[in-house]
Amino acid sequence: MPEVLKAPLVLEFPFTRSLGPVQSAFLTGLRERVVLGVKTADGRTLVPPVEYDPVTAEEIRDLVEVAPTGTVTTWAWNPAPRRGQPLQEQFAWVLVKLDGADTALLHVLDAPGPDAVHTGMRVRIRWAAERSGAITDIACFEPYDGSQAPQLTGHDGPFEEMVTGIVAPARLDYTYGPGRAQSAYINSLAEQRTVGERCPSCRKVYVPPRGACPTCGVATAEQVEVGPRGTVTTYCIVNIKAKNLDIEVPYVYAHIALDGADLALHGRIAGIPYDQVRMGLRVEPVWTEGGRYPDHYRPTGEPDADYETYKELL
Repeated sequence: MPEVLKAPLVLEFPFTRSLGPVQSAFLTGLRERVVLGVKTADGRTLVPPVEYDPVTAEEIRDLVEVAPTGTVTTWAWNPAPRRGQPLQEQFAWVLVKLDGADTALLHVLDAPGPDAVHTGMRVRIRWAAERSGAITDIACFEPYDGSQAPQLTGHDGPFEEMVTGIVAPARLDYTYGPGRAQSAYINSLAEQRTVGERCPSCRKVYVPPRGACPTCGVATAEQVEVGPRGTVTTYCIVNIKAKNLDIEVPYVYAHIALDGADLALHGRIAGIPYDQVRMGLRVEPVWTEGGRYPDHYRPTGEPDADYETYKELL
């Protein structure tokens, strides 16, 4: 049986969001070593604060300071921290109900081992040395013996130079396995061939194959070589340069129905000015030396395909 491929992949991007008045005050307060909650109409204090009461959906704006000390309500031990987590040594994830709050805040607890952590233990905030207005301004929680009473600042906002937006990095590390059908497709590309699979019921040929017919829901196994030439069915002009992609803008990405296929795949169009790309344009793949897949598609010089021949593939 042919080898089923797999590869490690990383999906990473900066997530940028603006803050409303409540979240803005909360994060700005952390920068100033002040923890703010929001008080609901029935007198509950929510930390972290939200802008709408989760019970009544009423808008809430009444900010109130709570203490930097609190009680662990539940916890889980993390023996092997991952990249980007708050502490690099083993730690506990904890929900902490700060003194004066009615809800718990999720963060981490710096503890020597799981035996040192228990529900009901008293903890306090360890502030980060450098703070910018983010949840990471709380470096972690640490055990608290009550020897020093916490001092509230009496501040409930607003602050000077309020934090109005944050950028949070998002990253997902995973191993992708394309499965039997797409592994065969990828391996055929390395041989400068394009191979799809035919549905035994409707007889359509799908490229790239998925291992099953999306229309009939039955497994596909019969391999069919298609192309290499095809027809542009639709396209878009890209005017924003992507990071780490060495292609000058503007350029064109298109859906291309390869000859013999009943599903269009996408590819970059080159070898023609971007404003001359059109529906019906006949194209062929261009392979770079040692490339495992076509670098781009270029015009073949043939007359454009008639719309009736590809209208079902749009």
